[in-house]
Amino acid sequence: MATKKVTITIPEDLLDEIRSETSERGISAYVAEALRLKRDRDRLRELVDWLQEEHGAVTESELAAGREELDALDAEHRRRAAGKGRPGEAA
Repeated sequence: MATKKVTITIPEDLLDEIRSETSERGISAYVAEALRLKRDRDRLRELVDWLQEEHGAVTESELAAGREELDALDAEHRRRAAGKGRPGEAA
């Protein structure tokens, strides 16, 4: 993949934190990943806005149902990460 060098300015304390967490990957890889995640989040926000224009705002009951599903998924991930899967079940 082609790359291009750019200059950015970030707060010193943030740079110190990033350096302490990126010894193996390097700052460039960390920043590139963060920018990709931000770009994806912006695209999702655009999709949500478009869907709300087309179909109306999400209701409180729909939000509650979505949160319950996410909570259930989080619980399942924690269970699998703890190695408590049923025999024969993928981790």
